[in-house]
Amino acid sequence: MADDEALRALMLALSYVLMKRRRDVTSANAQRRHEVQRRVARRQYFHQRHKRMIMMLIAQTSRPVAELPARPTRVWSNIESTDWWERVVMREFQPSDWLEKFRMTKETFFLLCGKLKPRLTRQDTRLRPALPLEKRVAVALWRLASNVEYRTISSLFGVGRSTVCKCVRDVCHAIVLMLRPLYLRSPSEQELEDAARLFATRWGFPRCVGAVGSLHVPIIAPSSDTQHYWNSRGWLSVVTQGAVNALGQFWDVCAGFPGSTEHSEILQNSTLWARGCERGFLPPLDFMGRPLGHLMLGDAGFPLKRWLMKSHPESLELTAGQRAFNRRLERARAVVDLAFLRLRARWQCLLKRNDCRMDVVPTMIEACCVLHNVCELHGDAFDPRWEEAVRSEESPQPADEVSPASDDPDAQEVRELFCEYFLQQENQQRTLDC
Repeated sequence: MADDEALRALMLALSYVLMKRRRDVTSANAQRRHEVQRRVARRQYFHQRHKRMIMMLIAQTSRPVAELPARPTRVWSNIESTDWWERVVMREFQPSDWLEKFRMTKETFFLLCGKLKPRLTRQDTRLRPALPLEKRVAVALWRLASNVEYRTISSLFGVGRSTVCKCVRDVCHAIVLMLRPLYLRSPSEQELEDAARLFATRWGFPRCVGAVGSLHVPIIAPSSDTQHYWNSRGWLSVVTQGAVNALGQFWDVCAGFPGSTEHSEILQNSTLWARGCERGFLPPLDFMGRPLGHLMLGDAGFPLKRWLMKSHPESLELTAGQRAFNRRLERARAVVDLAFLRLRARWQCLLKRNDCRMDVVPTMIEACCVLHNVCELHGDAFDPRWEEAVRSEESPQPADEVSPASDDPDAQEVRELFCEYFLQQENQQRTLDC
């Protein structure tokens, strides 16, 4: 019995020694392979560096300096064809081609380049010339308008794929930094008064300064926290909140929230909420015998506030005044739906699944909203055919709805005032028609 126990202990000891020896040998072999690979890579690096230096010396000494071209020689990089950009686009593109490919007129394109020049200008180096400013902007606009692969744009413009990616990122950042303060900003008091006047005359809703809505932009699966990006429709997205005036131009945008975020939560984290709750938009005026401040219009995904109206839930028990209110509100609030429709139709990177990194997507969305305002303000034509892609999209927009418990009781009184007002208007119109 004692001999068996001793034999078992000896076998365990031998097994442990053999396993440890195998691990040591495996580790030593791995370290040896890593060292060999490191030395090979280092040798290749110095060999290529030495080769480039020799080629540069040959290029500089093989001809007299006076005969050297004014443009630096690109010794170490691949020379891509730029004929399509320099000859076709810059010389042969017709106005319809500029509108179709870049979603704006040639005049607006060069105006945009001029405003971005302080941020995007690059200096030539001895090894390669800088990419022209206009070409960098064109690369980014092509990507935003079509959402085609970097590889396709790379072949088209004669630049590397990494250059395409850098152009998109740099131009979007420059647009948000340089142009958002000019084209997408909080309106002044005079601009709010003009918006309220236009909402009353064009859309038939008085005391309104804007409409707010939300847009889900499809994305590929992020590298982390993927579960937070699934929306209620079952696809991955980021949510953007936008507020527009009566002309469908954005004046407040919050972008980049995960697709599962409730619309009311985004609103409560925006400057729009702070302004509406703290100081309002314009001083109160008399309405139906009571002082009433100006307000905005939203859908069922937002809470009812004194400064934010939404429709009554559809029911057979609605009064005539409540139905009249719902009709007027939905008619006026449609301006934000139309703005998002035109935004996605013009810049289809927001329509198709966006494969950019998650730290770039919010900036890209904001840049598209700024460009939307640029095109609208400068009167660039909108082709109705662009809307076909939006209307036939496979992923319909999620619908959000908040609990009535989050509604402000005081706001119910404001809504009832509007119900009475719109019912009186409809009765007067019927009397005139008769």
